[in-house]
Amino acid sequence: MAMRKVVVAVTGASGSIYASLLVEKLLSIPSQWDTLSLVMTKNARLVWETELGNQSYKHLLLDRFENDDFSAPFASGSARFDTMIIIPCSMGTLGRIATGVSSDLISRSADVILKERRKLICVVRDTPYNLIHIRNMETITLAGGIICPASPSFYSNPPSIEAVAATVVDRVIDLAGFEWKSFRWGTQKD
Repeated sequence: MAMRKVVVAVTGASGSIYASLLVEKLLSIPSQWDTLSLVMTKNARLVWETELGNQSYKHLLLDRFENDDFSAPFASGSARFDTMIIIPCSMGTLGRIATGVSSDLISRSADVILKERRKLICVVRDTPYNLIHIRNMETITLAGGIICPASPSFYSNPPSIEAVAATVVDRVIDLAGFEWKSFRWGTQKD
């Protein structure tokens, strides 16, 4: 498998468990990526601490960047980052990306990923959607991005909150093109 450069962005939408599980799983498959970077908004840090009760993001063994650091390598197409996963993706962030407003590192990097025709995955968590959200999702989809609502599946009878959240994260890992063993519909044994 070709080595890849990946950036994970975390915004202030509820759903820090998704980001935590994704980073944990990506760190467990280091042979599938060259570079793994993380950028979080200030609100993302607050939500993470509220939902997960810790500051474990500070101890993640990956390159971390502040959301106002436009010198981060993935803010430029010349760095050739392959994949950007925004998890969870707030509707404010989605709106800025859809309208081309590059006011912070996350929106600038998403703009770069789209203009370079690389893989952008936005894991939206808000519900319900209003028409503005739907149109922003359409705009990003038409620009080449992937909208992946944080809608868990229950085929595997997940036994815990973490296992429920993992059904979304495993789907994101699939969409990003990584090899990961997870529940596959139709392959279960009776």
